[in-house]
Amino acid sequence: MRLGKVVKSNSHCDYVVQVDDEMDCIDAPKADDYGFGTFVKLETKDRHWAIGIVYNSQLLNPMFMSMGPRLSSEPDPLFTPDLISETRTLLWTVLVGNLEQESNGAYGVQGIPHVVVPVNTPVSTMTQEEIYHFHLNQERRSQFCYYSHLLRCGGTFSMQLTYQVLQELIEFNLFKGAEERALIVLCKELAWKNTMGAMR
Repeated sequence: MRLGKVVKSNSHCDYVVQVDDEMDCIDAPKADDYGFGTFVKLETKDRHWAIGIVYNSQLLNPMFMSMGPRLSSEPDPLFTPDLISETRTLLWTVLVGNLEQESNGAYGVQGIPHVVVPVNTPVSTMTQEEIYHFHLNQERRSQFCYYSHLLRCGGTFSMQLTYQVLQELIEFNLFKGAEERALIVLCKELAWKNTMGAMR
């Protein structure tokens, strides 16, 4: 489903997405649709640009700390213009690669994308099938090449984000056998690092 659009970037692989509200569309996304660690795709009808993961959020409320005058009573509805809510939800998204289409299916090219994603590019959530294909290389073998990139560029919660992504990939049962065991080993290693880091 569509979440919103790109409104700015903080770096080449760090983009800010403005979530659609009721003023933008009838079926606006709900809070459960864009949680921490959500996989998203940045693409238009004509072009796929990148794959990203939500790593942070911000609620923008222009009325907060507003020191302007306030009415002492309820305003007269006949003379009061319609007020538009200017509150916004912003999602910080780290780009981790893109999807390539071939005749026998899609596969992921993981890492920092080469292109600069334009402002106003639509952003949508990914299906489990799309997430699965993103974690396959061109030879249709599993890959998790953005592991170190996510730890460096995933913001303050990068370790928790990487751990959550690994857990979800395991829980989705997208991979079997040795591929699944490799993900479990990575997940346990990261959990150990988190524990040791908290003890220091």
